[in-house]
Amino acid sequence: MTTPAPATAPEPTPAPPTGLADVFPPFGLVVRAGDLTMRLLQDADLPEYGALLRRPIFAEPDSPHVFPWYQVEPEERVRKALQFQWSLRSRISPEEWTLAFGIWARGRLIGCQDVRALRFAERRTVGSGSWLTLEEQGQGYGKLMRQAMLVLAFDHLGAEAAESAAIEGNARSFATSHACGYVDNGIGRSTMSGVDAMEQRFRVTPETFIRPAMPVEVEGLTPPLRAMLGA
Repeated sequence: MTTPAPATAPEPTPAPPTGLADVFPPFGLVVRAGDLTMRLLQDADLPEYGALLRRPIFAEPDSPHVFPWYQVEPEERVRKALQFQWSLRSRISPEEWTLAFGIWARGRLIGCQDVRALRFAERRTVGSGSWLTLEEQGQGYGKLMRQAMLVLAFDHLGAEAAESAAIEGNARSFATSHACGYVDNGIGRSTMSGVDAMEQRFRVTPETFIRPAMPVEVEGLTPPLRAMLGA
């Protein structure tokens, strides 16, 4: 009597992902400094984000430095902002990327900070933009979230420079940039869509960067995420 051959063991079934970060690495990136936390906005955050966008951001809504996307009715502002967030996720690649961080402090969403790059592997330069609701301004969060972003860019991604700009007359933004170690880098017409005004440009390097007084922790910068960013 012939003994039957043992059955071939089936291939193990891969474990299902435990979270979105397993299939989309940017969602796993978290930056912390004191009571401030930066991470990418996820769909579960969008109701809170929409409520935030309805709050005042500018003390003078008619000022030339008000963002064009803010100068529309609140419902249109929220709708377009959500579409913008979804579009950013779909365009993350080594050639061009934007990481749009929500900023949480004291357990609540208070603003946004983005960091972006074009051909980062070649240029090693990032740009950024940020905003806080009016009630959260003047408490040091604007400076700290910019510093946390720069720690991520310089110490963890290997950036060699970071650039920023603000419309002339935006004294608060100028002061935040200078407090982080940015130096003036020329004046030109704004590149922001819908804005016809002159802007002051700024540039900071690891040598001029004024670091925060508190440690900045970065987690989730995995090899797959580095590959997505060209870092």
